[in-house]
Amino acid sequence: MDRARRTLSQNFMVDEHAVELMIKAAAPEGLVLEPGAGEGVLTFALAEAGARVIAYEVDPRLAGRLASRTRDDSRITVVRGDFTAARAPREPFAVAGNIPYAITSKIVDWCLRAPSLTSATLLTQREYARKRTGDYGRWSLVTVESWPWFHWRLGDTVGREAFRPVPSVDSAILRMERRPEPLVAERRSYQELVELGFGGVGGSVRASLKARYDRVDAALEAAGVARDAVVGHVHPDQWVTLWGRLCR
Repeated sequence: MDRARRTLSQNFMVDEHAVELMIKAAAPEGLVLEPGAGEGVLTFALAEAGARVIAYEVDPRLAGRLASRTRDDSRITVVRGDFTAARAPREPFAVAGNIPYAITSKIVDWCLRAPSLTSATLLTQREYARKRTGDYGRWSLVTVESWPWFHWRLGDTVGREAFRPVPSVDSAILRMERRPEPLVAERRSYQELVELGFGGVGGSVRASLKARYDRVDAALEAAGVARDAVVGHVHPDQWVTLWGRLCR
């Protein structure tokens, strides 16, 4: 069993306060998909908070046990399979889960691609959550590229002692919320701009953007970006301003 847990990157929440922090951050209602349901600690809490839960668990032993425990609970449906292979619902839905560290990026990518997703509340490695939310003073391509459509927020830290087996690092709650209205009007031109900037040509954002766009210096000034700024130090809101100046 321990070998299976390591293979599947399973660390189960055993701390009630950690569960409470997740429920507070997720504010679950309506349809909620839960990746990596495990033993169902968060599953039941989401249902008790008012959600209709579809719980995904790839470990057949755990999935079978949870399905048996929830057989008569109309609020919970257990799916034995890989969440990242699931088809996103057409109706509005949220995602909430204590997700396996090893597939964090795959789950985040799945969430960003789901047209009807309203929010995702994910318990991830703290380092990952900090990187995605700019907490190190730098911004990643994933965050900047999705920023016009999603707001990213760093939530509470959950210490490693809240899990069994105990992982080697602390976790944190990562919250992604879809914006009511996008900050840009055209996805392709915005993402082309951002990807060029992150391409690293010339070592600065200015040098990279000058390879394709005119009026770059004026756009940088309007966005409050220094001419020698490296890409990681440009705030996502500044990228929105750059798009407005260079792509409209």
